Order: sequence, then structure tokens, then C-alpha cells
Amino acid sequence: MVRRGFTVVFTLIGVALVVSIVGMFALYLLFGREPAVPSNATLTLRLGGDLAEVAPADIIGYVSGGARTPTVRSLIDNLRKAQVDARVSAVLLKPTGFTTPFWGKIQELRDAVLEFKKSGKPIYAYLEYGGDRDYYLASAADKVFLMPSSPLELTGVATYQLFLRGTFDKIGAYPDLHHIGDYKTASNTFTEKGYTAAHREMDVSLNRDLYEQIIRGIADARQKSEAAVRALLDEGPFVPADALRAGLIDEVAYEDQVREKLRSAAGQSATSPEIDRSFSLT
Repeated sequence: MVRRGFTVVFTLIGVALVVSIVGMFALYLLFGREPAVPSNATLTLRLGGDLAEVAPADIIGYVSGGARTPTVRSLIDNLRKAQVDARVSAVLLKPTGFTTPFWGKIQELRDAVLEFKKSGKPIYAYLEYGGDRDYYLASAADKVFLMPSSPLELTGVATYQLFLRGTFDKIGAYPDLHHIGDYKTASNTFTEKGYTAAHREMDVSLNRDLYEQIIRGIADARQKSEAAVRALLDEGPFVPADALRAGLIDEVAYEDQVREKLRSAAGQSATSPEIDRSFSLT
């Protein structure tokens, strides 16, 4: 009986091991392999959402689509590879609405776009929605196109803070928190009813610095003075016709029209292939 029990246990372990190996191989076939890149192709990069730094490494995240989730690293790697890949003759950027609050990620992608432009290959940006982050990234491209029904919502930079001390006072709770230094403000959410002088000074300074970086980036890309860009952002948001008149975009067009213009700029035919990548170009 004992020997039979061991036999059953080891048989089950062996079956489980075989099933696991087959399952991993199937996952590789479904998600891990990339189709071959055709020659004279246009690479389409869809950028948006939270923009994670790296893809999830766990099996559950992989199966649920994490392996195909765009990340900052995968998008930058795609642009670097496309820069030197003779099979890719053009790139279309499609910012689809960023939910990430971190401008640093957008700036890193924007730097990669500027680096790609050194290849001499055309790179166009198509905006279905023109938010601040979307436009800031798109402005680095050779040309910026806006969908006819979408506004260009350039509104500048703002910071919003939540202070809960008043609520705690009403329910008789006291937040027993400490911080070291006036500019250590994480605990202020719970200990203050509003901005302290140091907290306000810090937020204003950070916002001003980021705002000036955005102004300089747009001014350089659109060949305008920084003063002119500041004045334009004070007037935002814009309907498509006003954005075009202000020189913030190059054309108002639909996506199929943009793709046709990009093919023409790249010297492609109407039947040239397109690669839709949001994860890895091999």
C-alpha cells in the first residue's frame, strides 16, 4: 500500500510537471514570439495609460496581458531599434491619453523621439485627444496632426493638495505624526488644514520649473519664442481650427489621411506594411 501511494504521488507530480512545461511553451507561442518585421514598414507606437516602468514578472500578470502592456522601457527600446533598423522607414506616434501623473516618464519618451529624429526617418504624431502630456510628447515629432473632433487642451500645470486635519478635528481624531524639516510635507495631508508657507513655496517652485521645461520644449519644437508659447498656453484650450491657426499643430486630419501622408514622406507605396507595436520590436 505504501509503495502504491508513492507511485500515485510521483505520477501526479510528473503529470503536473509535464502540464506546466506544456503550458509555459503554449504561453510562449501565444505571447512571447513576435511576427517578423517586413521591409519598408511603418512602426506605429501607441502610448498612453499609466506607463509602467517595466512589465509584470509574475505569471498571472503575463497571462492577463502584462507582457503586452506598453512600458517606458519597451517604448524607448522600440524607438532605438527603429532608428537603426533598415526595415523600418517611418514611425507614427499615437498618444492615447496618459493617466500617469509623472511628467518625467513623458520627458524620457520625448527625448527618445528627439534622438530617433537624428536617423532622418520621418516620425509623425497623431492626436485623437490633445491633453497637455499628449501634446508635449507629440510636439517632438516632425509633424503633429489633430483629429477634427478633438480639442487641444493645453491648460498649463497645477497642483492639488488634500488636507484632512479639519475632518479629523470634527470626529475627535488627532493624527500623531512628525516630520523633520519644513519641506518634509508628506504628513501635512493629515496634520494641516491648508498649505504651510514652506509647502506652498515648494509646490510653486516645482510647478514653475516643470512649466518652464514644457514651454522650452514646445517653443523649440514649434520654432516659436518662449514668450509666444506662454501667451498661447494662457489662451488654451483650443478647438482644432484655432490650434492650427496658432501654429501648435501642422494639420487637422483623420488617421487614414495621416498614414497616407507619412507613407508619402517615407517614399512608401500605398501597400507598404505597417507594424503596430506597443511592446517589443525584434
